[in-house]
Amino acid sequence: MEYLIPFFFFFISFIYSSVGLGGGSSYTAIMAVTGVSYQTIPTISLTLNLLVTFFGMVNFWRFGYVRINLIIPFLITSIPMAYFAGLMKLNEYIFQIILLITLLLIAFRIYILNDIALSVQLTKVQKWFVIISIGLLLGFVAGAIGIGGGIYLIPLIIILGLGSEKEAAAAGAIFVWSNSFAGLAARYQYLRFDYDMILPSILSVIIGGSLGSYFGATKYDPHTIQKIMGVIILIAILFLFRKIF
Repeated sequence: MEYLIPFFFFFISFIYSSVGLGGGSSYTAIMAVTGVSYQTIPTISLTLNLLVTFFGMVNFWRFGYVRINLIIPFLITSIPMAYFAGLMKLNEYIFQIILLITLLLIAFRIYILNDIALSVQLTKVQKWFVIISIGLLLGFVAGAIGIGGGIYLIPLIIILGLGSEKEAAAAGAIFVWSNSFAGLAARYQYLRFDYDMILPSILSVIIGGSLGSYFGATKYDPHTIQKIMGVIILIAILFLFRKIF
């Protein structure tokens, strides 16, 4: 089954990069389902996130959707938290529990939150509280299990009225790249790679990510794309439930 992983990763990177995401949730889900060691999953996922979102940043910048002042407030807390979480060595059970909770929230976000038109009016102080809290939480998730957090950040930006869908997608790409870099920097001292898998996977996501981010910046509807990819998340949730309980 593992020899098919690079093909899955090509498809995932193409789809996710088209909406400003790295694909960490699906990379992590697939590796968990196919039996990849939980100790190597975050490192591989963060590496692939880093590559895919790089192309996203470049293409969204080219089309004028990047707003630095939009993303910086989130990064103030997420980057140090991603680094801190990357230093943690979780046991397999805790890793699986955190992953399961994260995937359940992602499924809720994709299939329920996407279909609800929300708009929240907050004061400036309240917005800063939300931004700081979200940065801390998503930074932890990125460093601990390898999921960059863009899939949560993008709808939050839209709900709070901070930017358009394309601007939110561009911010998501920068957010995931930054958190992935911080998480990898922390893990550098004890990196664990399966080179037989990571090298073909890197090639797959470079091609898929560059193509997907180009088309995503110009053509595709993010809601439809994420619902398609949500199937992978649902499969992983069922697998983790069986494995844990």
